[in-house]
Amino acid sequence: MLDWLRAPLLTCWILTGAIGISLATSPAVYAQEDTVAATEEVAAEEAVEDESNPAGWNDGDAVADLSYDDANDYAINTLIMFVCAVLVIFMQAGFAMVEVGLNSAKNTINILSKNVMDLAVGVLLFLLIGYSLMYPGTWISEGYLGSPSSFIGRDAQVETVDGTEVWASAPAYSDGAYASNSADFLFQVAFAATAATIVSGAVAGRMKFGAYLVYSAILTGLIYPISGSWKWGGGFLDAMGFQDFAGSVVVHAVGGFAGLAGAIFLGPRLGRYTADGKSVPLPGHNIAFAALGVFILWVGWYGFNPGSQLTYSGAVNAEATTYIAVTTTIGAAAGAVAALVLGWGMFSKPDLTMALNGVLGGLVSVTANCDRITQVEAMIIGAVGGALVVIGIVMLDKLKIDDPVGAWPVHGLCGVWGGISTGIFGDLPDGIETVGAFIGVQAISTVVICAWAFITMSIVFAVLKAIGLLRVSPEEEQAGLDISEHGMHAYPADAGAKVTS
Repeated sequence: MLDWLRAPLLTCWILTGAIGISLATSPAVYAQEDTVAATEEVAAEEAVEDESNPAGWNDGDAVADLSYDDANDYAINTLIMFVCAVLVIFMQAGFAMVEVGLNSAKNTINILSKNVMDLAVGVLLFLLIGYSLMYPGTWISEGYLGSPSSFIGRDAQVETVDGTEVWASAPAYSDGAYASNSADFLFQVAFAATAATIVSGAVAGRMKFGAYLVYSAILTGLIYPISGSWKWGGGFLDAMGFQDFAGSVVVHAVGGFAGLAGAIFLGPRLGRYTADGKSVPLPGHNIAFAALGVFILWVGWYGFNPGSQLTYSGAVNAEATTYIAVTTTIGAAAGAVAALVLGWGMFSKPDLTMALNGVLGGLVSVTANCDRITQVEAMIIGAVGGALVVIGIVMLDKLKIDDPVGAWPVHGLCGVWGGISTGIFGDLPDGIETVGAFIGVQAISTVVICAWAFITMSIVFAVLKAIGLLRVSPEEEQAGLDISEHGMHAYPADAGAKVTS
């Protein structure tokens, strides 16, 4: 009788547990005036033992000790990282429009609700536990699981001591001027929300909203940060030499394989396949929305990839940041052309939806290697990504796995290609002598992260299915999730009647 209460209660339980961890692990210095209490700074952990940072970068140093050039570098890095974070957050709007456009009109509110809550739940869970798991100051299990803590510490905080302004909390330092802790958190939490929202498209049209909130909380609070720490947090994959500049594997493949698990456990939408297994296309209701969403995502990727340079000040960093934008653009363009041409050849018509997903496939493919490849290599990697999107969509259809927006072909399959192609193309990292060895490291690391996402999220979806919380009833699905799950329609009644469902 109270089945409808289970999902919100489970979601609240997850949030409450995260808050409990935060209270247990956060330092008890919140009452200090004019300073912000939080977890110890990663920069301090990275400093060589018994050695301080240069003058002006330490707690207690005079503010005047920080040179103008250093302060200016810090300001440039902070402001550009903030702009890049905003661009990545704007990608949520792109994902929402793509998903809305490629699905039925009767599920519009449900899709938009999921995309809003991906970001909202993601921010809270990443703040409370995910951020510290992904970038641990200390490890519970060295290289595999970080120590959880909560909230971020403000840096560049000033106090006056004996008439002199000194750093109560010095600016964040990492081998030179870096960006503020706040800008870094905003940038990283935007990535976490991206990983979570990829799944929304793969499970569209038949998943209970409460179940989706549970999934989103677990992915952003635990699954994504833990595997992310294995590379970007200095974990065991990073020690092997694994390279993933902006997250073809760490972000996109995680979301893609989590979405594949969801699509498998949910089963296809009603009417997607006939009783004898014949595929029945269920076209989206607004391709204009889908195209708009892809353009938004393309623009947002200029925060995603160039922003991952992390340090932008100085001639070398500035050029590297813009060159990354060039290879990103080439990958997107090549992906679009390859997908359109291949789809045209296979289906006898130039399919816009294939070209749109080809853009995204090209972008995902170069995300891991955009900093280290030539322009020709970017063209090749993007084109292969675009082709893989078409192949992946056809393959899922043959397997009768219903992925309404092509989330796994775009993010999962192209994420894997991005990881492997990084080993094939580009410069060898330090410590790896041959291309073959590099490909091996990339392949092993990619398999590890994809398997982690698929297996852990399969467990989550299996549990939700076992307790009857995963999929809506056939009657609710037929009516549409907007009315059955949210009690409202996305479009006015007179306009909604004209929109095919």
